[in-house]
Amino acid sequence: MYSSAWMMLSRPFTEYCIWGWDNLPRIVLMYYANFLSSPEGYFHTVICNAEEFRNTTVNHDLHFISWDNPPKQHPHFLTDNDYQRMVDSNAPFARKFGRNEPVLDKIDKELLGRNADGYVPGKWFTQTNSSTIDQYSGIGNITDLRPGPGAERLGRLISGLLSAENFQANQCS
Repeated sequence: MYSSAWMMLSRPFTEYCIWGWDNLPRIVLMYYANFLSSPEGYFHTVICNAEEFRNTTVNHDLHFISWDNPPKQHPHFLTDNDYQRMVDSNAPFARKFGRNEPVLDKIDKELLGRNADGYVPGKWFTQTNSSTIDQYSGIGNITDLRPGPGAERLGRLISGLLSAENFQANQCS
């Protein structure tokens, strides 16, 4: 299994790590207590060694990262040259960016529809200009969520991961 410090954990698995009804989470925690990067291995070790959770994993951290080649030790700083590959990856997160990198403005404008000084518009907030006199006049029902293009891209990524031919072989290997 690919080890990453970024992960999403289900509530049942998190409860298992806290309550540890078979003591595995505590044993593994003691083992990882002296590791420099323990978040990159602790949860992966527990989930792949707990019978009831072993087949609940998806081996992807939802990040777009452009690694050095070889040996994948340091990610490249992402620029405008990486923009289309980022979008095409369907990953909702990316790293790493330099300070004041123009591609971040491009992401804000083209993917999020955000202007330089405003909020990301959506059903809950319709104003894109934060310099209005009444800055809260555009707020609607904050619980009214509607999926947009980003949700559609994430859906394609998840569907692709779950339907991949080698999905089960890569769960906990």
